[in-house]
Formats: sequence, structure tokens, C-alpha cells
Amino acid sequence: MHSAESVLPILVNQRVVLFDGVCKLCNGWAKFLIKHDQQQLFRLASVQSAEGQAILQWCGLPLDHFDTMAYVDNGQLFVRSAAVLQIVARLPAPWSWLRVLRVCPRALRDCCYDRIALNRYRLFGRYDSCLLPSADHAKRFL
Repeated sequence: MHSAESVLPILVNQRVVLFDGVCKLCNGWAKFLIKHDQQQLFRLASVQSAEGQAILQWCGLPLDHFDTMAYVDNGQLFVRSAAVLQIVARLPAPWSWLRVLRVCPRALRDCCYDRIALNRYRLFGRYDSCLLPSADHAKRFL
């Protein structure tokens, strides 16, 4: 198990996307990133993993209640809609064009994000346990 302090070197000069490993929507997002992040800018970590738990602790986020995606870019934390927009801005076009949604007030963006996040298991389902990455994708995960 990593401690919150030992995870700091992992976060320096890294872009880490934390996602709920049992959520089908969140796993779909991770697969989407693997497919479209051709430059391999992002590393992925399930919030249920030891690394994910250490990063959550380091960020001061809950360790047992996962209602938001978190993105850490070189030690800076982004959550909810800000995380999504930061990530898509680094993807190739046409996905990077979604960054124009930043013009929407954050409160409105986060409200929409929260409606989906809080109902994601009911809308999309969940796995009984975290899925393991395939061998060719393993290097994308912490």
C-alpha cells in the first residue's frame, strides 16, 4: 500500500485520471481514453487500487465514497466537469473541441455532471469487482 506521501513522486510530471473501477460508465471512459490518447499523456488508476487510494488521500478526497472523477495534472487536482474538460482539451480533435464547454458556468456544468455521477450505477450498471487491464494496456495504469 502506498502512503499519501509516497505517491507524490508519482504525481510530479504526470497526468493521472482516477476513476471508479466498478462503474461501467467509468470503465468505458477509461477505455475511451486508452483508445483516443494516442500520445499516452494520461496514466489511469482505479480509486479502489492502492495507488488510487493513496492519491485520493493525498488530494484530501474521500477514500470510500466515489462520486466524482478526479484528474491530477502535475500535482494540481481537478474534479467533476473541470476534470473532464481538462482531459478532453489534451486529446486530439475532434475531442479537444469539447473544451469550448468551459464557457458554460461551472455551477451548471457540475450540476449536469453530478446528475450523471450520482445515478451512474442505475443508468449504466456496475461490475462486481474492478476489471483488470489487458496486458497491452497495463502500462497505462499505475
